Amino acid sequence: MIVRSWWRPLDHAEFRASSWFPGLTGLRALAALAVVFFHYGGPVVDRLQGWIAVQLFFVLSGFLITTLALREEDRTGRISLRGFYVRRVFRILPVYFLLLGLTALAVTLAGTYHASRLADAMPFYLTFFNEVVDYNTPYPTSWSLGVEEKFYLVWPALLVLTSFARSRKSLLRAVIGAGVVCFVLGVLPLAPSAQWASLSVHYCSLVIGCLLGLALHHPRGFAVFRPLTSPAAAVLVALGFVVLQFSVKPLGQLLGGHWQYVVPIYAAGSALLLVAVIAQSPVRRLLASRPFTFVGDRSYALYLAQTGAAGVTGLLLPTGLAKAAATSAVALLFACGLRRWVELPAIAYGRRLLAKLLAKGERAPADARQGPARVR
Repeated sequence: MIVRSWWRPLDHAEFRASSWFPGLTGLRALAALAVVFFHYGGPVVDRLQGWIAVQLFFVLSGFLITTLALREEDRTGRISLRGFYVRRVFRILPVYFLLLGLTALAVTLAGTYHASRLADAMPFYLTFFNEVVDYNTPYPTSWSLGVEEKFYLVWPALLVLTSFARSRKSLLRAVIGAGVVCFVLGVLPLAPSAQWASLSVHYCSLVIGCLLGLALHHPRGFAVFRPLTSPAAAVLVALGFVVLQFSVKPLGQLLGGHWQYVVPIYAAGSALLLVAVIAQSPVRRLLASRPFTFVGDRSYALYLAQTGAAGVTGLLLPTGLAKAAATSAVALLFACGLRRWVELPAIAYGRRLLAKLLAKGERAPADARQGPARVR
C-alpha cells in the first residue's frame, strides 16, 4: 500500500480544490536566499549561480497570478481588473517605496546622494523602469519589479479581453502566451548581453509561468503534467532541478557566454519543479515546513532589503559565506519588521477597500489567504 501511494498522482479535482500552496512559499524562500548568497557569498558559492533564481520568482509569479485569475473567473464569471490592481498595489508598493525612501535617506546622510547616482536613477525607480538603471546604484535588486509591473499592465488585461470569446477561450490564451515566448526567443540574438536586467528574456519566464497556470487549470492540460505529481516523480523532478541549478554555469559556457539563452531552459525547469511542489510529496512537505514558509512569507521584503543589510554587515565582514549568512539574517530581521508593520497592515487595508467596493455593488473577488497563493 505504501509503495502504491508513492506512485499515485494528483487528481485534477484535488488540484482545483487546493486554495493554498504552502510548498510554493518555501520555494520563494530558497529563491530569495540563493540570490543573496550569489551577491555576497563570493567564489565559494559560484557554482550555485544564484542570480538565476530570480527567474524562479518570475515563473512562480506568472503561475499564481494566472491561477488566481482563472479561478476567480470560474467562481464569479469574470476577472476583476480593479480587484487585481488594488491587491497588487497594496501588496507591492508600500514596502517598495518605504525601502526606496530609506535608501535615499541613507545615501543622503552619508553625503553620497549624487555620487551614488541615485539622483539619476530616481526617476526610473519612481516609474518602475528599474531594469534600465545601471546595476551599480543603490536599490539595484529592484530591477525585477520593473519587469513584473510592466508585464502585469498587459497580462491581466489580455485575460479579461479573451474572456469575451464565445469558444476556445483557453486555446486563444495559450496561443497568445506561446506567441510571446516565441517572439522573445526570436529576438534574443539581437539583445546585448551586457544589458542584463533590460533583456526581454525575463518576460519569457513570466509567460512560461502563466502558460503553466493555464495548462493546470484545465483537465486536458493537467493530464499532460499529471505523471509528475506522484510522490516518486516529484522527488525525481526536484533532484533534476538541483542538477539543473548546478549546471547553469557550464550551460552558459557551452552557449558561448550568452547567459540569456540559459534563462528559458531554467524557466522551463522551474515550471516542472512547480508541478512537483504542488503534489502531495516529500518535496512539498519539506518546503511547506515552518522554517521555509516563515522565510518565504517574508521573501519579498528580504529580497529588496538585502542591499541595505549588506551595507550593515559589510562594516564587519568581507565577501564570503559569513557575510552572505549575516546579510540574510539582517535582511530577514528587516523583513520581519516590514511584514508586521507595513505589509500586513497594507494588505488588510486593501481588503477593506475591496469590501467597500463589494458593498457598493462591485463583486470583488475573494482574496486568497496570505501566504503561498500570493505573488511577491
